[in-house]
Amino acid sequence: MRIVYLHLPRFPLQRRIWETPSLHAAPVVLWEEARGQKRVAFASAAAARAGCAPGLTVTAAAALAPGLQAFPLDPKAEEVALGSLGEALLAVAPGFQRAGLEGLWLDGSAAALSGGERGLCARAEEIARGHGYRGRAVVAPDLFTARAVARHGPPGGEPVVARQESAARLQGLPLRVLAEEAPHAAQALGTLGLSTLGEVAALPPGAVVARLGAEGLRAQRLCRGEDGALFVPAELPEVLEEALSLDWPADSTEPLLFGLKTLFDRLCARLSGRGKAAVRLQLWLALDPRGEKGLPLLLARPSAQPRLLLDLAKHRLADLTLESPVGGLRVKVEESCEDRGRQMALGDSRRQDEALEVVLSRLQSALGEEALFSGEVLRSHRPESAYRRGAFHPPRLSAGELGDSGARLFHDHRPRKVAAEDAERPEPGVGLSAADRPPRLFTKPCSLDAEVGASGELRAARLLGKRRRATAVAGPERLCGEWWEREAYRRDYYRVHFEGVGPVWVFRDAEDGRFYLQGMFD
Repeated sequence: MRIVYLHLPRFPLQRRIWETPSLHAAPVVLWEEARGQKRVAFASAAAARAGCAPGLTVTAAAALAPGLQAFPLDPKAEEVALGSLGEALLAVAPGFQRAGLEGLWLDGSAAALSGGERGLCARAEEIARGHGYRGRAVVAPDLFTARAVARHGPPGGEPVVARQESAARLQGLPLRVLAEEAPHAAQALGTLGLSTLGEVAALPPGAVVARLGAEGLRAQRLCRGEDGALFVPAELPEVLEEALSLDWPADSTEPLLFGLKTLFDRLCARLSGRGKAAVRLQLWLALDPRGEKGLPLLLARPSAQPRLLLDLAKHRLADLTLESPVGGLRVKVEESCEDRGRQMALGDSRRQDEALEVVLSRLQSALGEEALFSGEVLRSHRPESAYRRGAFHPPRLSAGELGDSGARLFHDHRPRKVAAEDAERPEPGVGLSAADRPPRLFTKPCSLDAEVGASGELRAARLLGKRRRATAVAGPERLCGEWWEREAYRRDYYRVHFEGVGPVWVFRDAEDGRFYLQGMFD
């Protein structure tokens, strides 16, 4: 198995500076408590130049670097952030595994999809840069070799370690590389005067076991590129959520949109890595000093495009009035679905399509989910049961008036089971043109006070409080069925043009002989 290691030097600091741009080029340290003292865990380049190093107390670091800004290290938050980046990397790798707080191991078995192993390393680094992180990727046969070469190898070196080259690529690396995996053995080997991994690999195995035991033997195998550790993919969280604390409380939309762009970019990268698209999101604004405001973001069509989400959020924030400034942002995906993609026609414009989605999503978010709906064709010949009101989705681009063999007018992203008896029914509209059905059907047919001629033809009816003469009649078209149910039907349908009303769809029920109004064409 081929393993990719993406090294993200001082990842917690990179994340802190990316989310707080004012810290750029400033002396910054992250500290953690050890034995009752605050000690430096990570130091920025400016702080390191001033002499701040990991293990130093924060008090001593502040004396070395005037204006030093110190923040507590939150390992759990950093692990979540690493996992978020790992999910984005699922677009190029089947799985990822966290490696401390400064890197990720990736499954390199899908390198062919990125143009080879060098292409995979380049894509991993590119995705990391898109999230605001600087990193270096190396692919090797085992976990230890990949991490050691990425962390301590020469800058700009070859990113691919061949299967038989592990020992050769490791031999020139310093002994401190071994301290991360076998600290006691590394310390003991250092006291013997050894300084490189190659010198450890050249020792007689028997002598190493006699002096250092099993840990020494394992350390020597690592130096020879014989790491037997297994790659264990991380479990993906069920909830997709991203949060960001603002540098200072914001009372205008500009800093909010800047922060939301970062959140949506990361969230959509995670969705794309999973092959998902968002359907419904929830945006929370953390108010300063306390309180929270929630805003639902409803999409007319599932999407993983950050530009669309940002436009929708911008619209929701434009008319929003808050009592307090905003100190933080949080976005959560409430509902998602499989992202199957969509093939556009040659004459379609992506910008026009995105603009339509923004308008529809704005309507849904502003007026509610039920305000925007469409009719969906169902498997029934009974007209009032042949469609239902559902969530609106733009029409699928397909040939034919009804598309998909007339089974459905609109694409529904949610999977739906079909009952066995429904599966045996014929498709609606078989043998008929879509023009023979009115676009407006009544939920329940309305009884007509009709005037019938001697031969049974419809001559006039009372509509809208007046007698309306039938100027044209086309039909009949007989529809019958569902004899196995309690409410079987047998009807003769006519397309009738009434004076002062226009074309309507009426039928004569064979049970009672009366005429009923079913729908209107205009």
